[in-house]
Amino acid sequence: MKKIGILGMQGAIEEHREKLKKLAGIEPVIVKTKEKIAEVDGLILPGGESTAMGRLLNYFNLTEPLKQSIEAGLPVWGTCAGMILLAKNIEDQDERYLSTMDITVKRNAYGSQLDSFSCEKEIPEISKDPLPLVFIRAPYITELGQKAQAVATVDGNIVCAKQDNMLVSSFHPELTDDASFHEYFAEKFI
Repeated sequence: MKKIGILGMQGAIEEHREKLKKLAGIEPVIVKTKEKIAEVDGLILPGGESTAMGRLLNYFNLTEPLKQSIEAGLPVWGTCAGMILLAKNIEDQDERYLSTMDITVKRNAYGSQLDSFSCEKEIPEISKDPLPLVFIRAPYITELGQKAQAVATVDGNIVCAKQDNMLVSSFHPELTDDASFHEYFAEKFI
């Protein structure tokens, strides 16, 4: 059985846990300590508030152990705020968090909470069917480094990318009825 962790600091923790529970051969694990990081085969950094999550990672001394684990190959998927945590560059912000993925992101790129939206998009790498995408105060990628590859765009903006053991999405698959992204992460990255 594969153990997929969900960083349990803040954000859409339960929603990811519920999605993972529905997948065969997957055991979801809430990760709040460096010891738990070592127990999982992969890790989801959920959507939430990236600044708060970054502070909590520092407060609980998890930033360096998590960064080292990702750099050593731990499969990780960052959704929305999780994308910001993984990014090497954040537009109009000096502070970085884990800084492991060679991307530049723009925070709240689609606007405020009132500008949140959903759409359907065909993403052949993930599913043969159109996928529901939910954007809530979402970032998007403004620049890909040499190693990062775009997986999906919406209106010309990169909203999903991968690099080595890392996957990011600026939308929230955990808030839909579709499990394709969770299946993709479990099958292709772990």
